Amino acid sequence: MAIDIEQFAAIYRDLHEHPELSFAETRTAAIVAAELRAYGFEVTAGVGRTGVVGILNRGSGPTVLMRADMDALPVREETGLPYASVATSTNSDGKVVPVMHACGHDMHVTALLGALQTLAAQDDWSGRILAVFQPAEEQGAGARAMIDDGLFDRFGTPDVVIGQHVAPLPAGALGLRVGPAFATSDALKITLFGRGGHGSRPETTVDPIVLAASVVLRLQTIVSREIAGTDTAVVTVGAFHAGDAPNIIPDSAVLNLSIRTFHDGVRTRVLDAISRIVRGEAATAGADREPLIESTHSFPAVVNDEAASARVRAAFTNKMSGLTIVDPGMVTGSEDVGIFAVESGAPCVYWLLGGADPQQFAGLTSLADIVEKVAELPSNHSPLFAPVISPTIEIGVAALTTAAREWLVHTEPAD
Repeated sequence: MAIDIEQFAAIYRDLHEHPELSFAETRTAAIVAAELRAYGFEVTAGVGRTGVVGILNRGSGPTVLMRADMDALPVREETGLPYASVATSTNSDGKVVPVMHACGHDMHVTALLGALQTLAAQDDWSGRILAVFQPAEEQGAGARAMIDDGLFDRFGTPDVVIGQHVAPLPAGALGLRVGPAFATSDALKITLFGRGGHGSRPETTVDPIVLAASVVLRLQTIVSREIAGTDTAVVTVGAFHAGDAPNIIPDSAVLNLSIRTFHDGVRTRVLDAISRIVRGEAATAGADREPLIESTHSFPAVVNDEAASARVRAAFTNKMSGLTIVDPGMVTGSEDVGIFAVESGAPCVYWLLGGADPQQFAGLTSLADIVEKVAELPSNHSPLFAPVISPTIEIGVAALTTAAREWLVHTEPAD
């Protein structure tokens, strides 16, 4: 059964135009729940706060967990699309921010809905589909919230976890890597305490802005000087907050860090170095109080199971014509989908779904040229990121359906 592309293009445009922040995906969840009920799924909403679970049970056979994330980002859209978001929302700090589906979760939801409609319409399989529409992936908290809300106790343990993430690869390409595929993610909030005072008399203060600036620069040496060239790590300072007026030296400064690694030893080395540098710089500045280093989230790498990935790759090759399958290398972006696999003990297969306009790659034949073109295109989290609707939806639906059918038991169609 081929999907009605206009139906799902309309769903995609609607989701894109109405994005919602993490744990605020109420409108999206309602749309998902209504669609699943129309396909014949047993639906439970409010799992892990705003998550939705759909069950389709066709008798004996494996349980396939198919997952999509639903949340958007505090980004102001600049695509100029007729269905561009102009939405705003209040974030967890009480600040009104613009909201955009800058990471493609609207595409993830749409493609999974299309795959579930397709599978529900097929009568030649047995087994069980556990459809998981997850909140708050951008905070690294949604998968854990659903598990803590009894996901596996209430709905059963899967035999495999599958999913996909749209990326600026050309539509028609899938990226599947065996082993560590997406990085471990750690986020830290670092509060540096100084001694405030008048901007005209800095000698009476311990300036936390200067201290924080020193910390930011020093942190850049961790990857370049403490991590081997054969290892991979990323340390990013994504936010720096301090002060409210030009003539007041504040009492404190706050840094927000994102750390990406693939191996436990490297992760430990990076986190230890951050602690050492932060505390050392504070002592050098003469701070009266120790810095506060808080973890705001931490979730493991996505590790694709070798046997399960080989099985899915073969299915893509044999059953999806005109498809290009590449090994994208280790992606330093992170995903909390791996938690579902770790907690359930099921193998994980998670791939990249090309979403860039294939015309952008016309005439390019070498892998090096294609990689260079990908680097030039707006990437996930960019205010300009927008996958092409077609053929991205059709390929995303087909990929999820094909992968799921590798575990669902084939039966003879009903008369």
